[in-house]
Amino acid sequence: MIEEPYRWVEAVANRREYIETQLAPGSAIAAVSCAEGILLAAVGRTRQKLFEIYDRIAMGAIGHPGDIERLRMAAIELASTEGFTRSAADVSLRRLAYYSLSPVLKGAFEQVYGAPYLARLLFAEVGNTAEEDLFLRVEYDGAIATNGGVLGTARQAFGALSGTHASTELMETFLQREHDRRSTLPRAVDVAVNAWTIGSLALGEAGIRELPDKAAIADHRRKQLAGNVIEAVLLERDAKLSVRYRSLTDEELQPVTSS
Repeated sequence: MIEEPYRWVEAVANRREYIETQLAPGSAIAAVSCAEGILLAAVGRTRQKLFEIYDRIAMGAIGHPGDIERLRMAAIELASTEGFTRSAADVSLRRLAYYSLSPVLKGAFEQVYGAPYLARLLFAEVGNTAEEDLFLRVEYDGAIATNGGVLGTARQAFGALSGTHASTELMETFLQREHDRRSTLPRAVDVAVNAWTIGSLALGEAGIRELPDKAAIADHRRKQLAGNVIEAVLLERDAKLSVRYRSLTDEELQPVTSS
């Protein structure tokens, strides 16, 4: 009997180590506020990483495609049910994450005889102003990190997600230094792709632990974009639009891909 709690703790620790190893190669996602709304951007070959969830809410994810799809569908169903039984204005990212998704992920992670979710999620909810934008990261164990905005502190105007915590933190350090919520969309795209580049450098063979100089960022970005494509979407701030979520066009991405 005495050994049982220890065995459970050991099993959870082993499970955490396994999941972290599986997620470590996950390519980064950056999300930033700008004058036009919230931009989410990732770089890759083919697989979709960015998704619409509900009117003002979008999601980015890394991990196993099957687990991401299950969580995406659960988020859509929960948001749609809330919007139908109440109203679209009542659908809140905080309620969706704290009262629905987080308990599901936590339960699956702690049930050591079942399969956990191999996924990390980044959500964005566009506000009427950039100061009201909400970024929220949900981990595989149900842990939640937000962009602040409590106890009188201002919300950060960005969110980041990557395969490792060290890579995510380095991206956040870069965005804290380089991003301005008043940016235009072209500037936001440039900063978001640079943040992705920082995450890529931290995950790759270089394994950087400090921010590189601008020349190193530009060189690595150019090499990565030569064999990959930018996936970028915008949650538009204009309240007159019935659909806020849209993919950026090739023309909007051209200044970044050609630099």
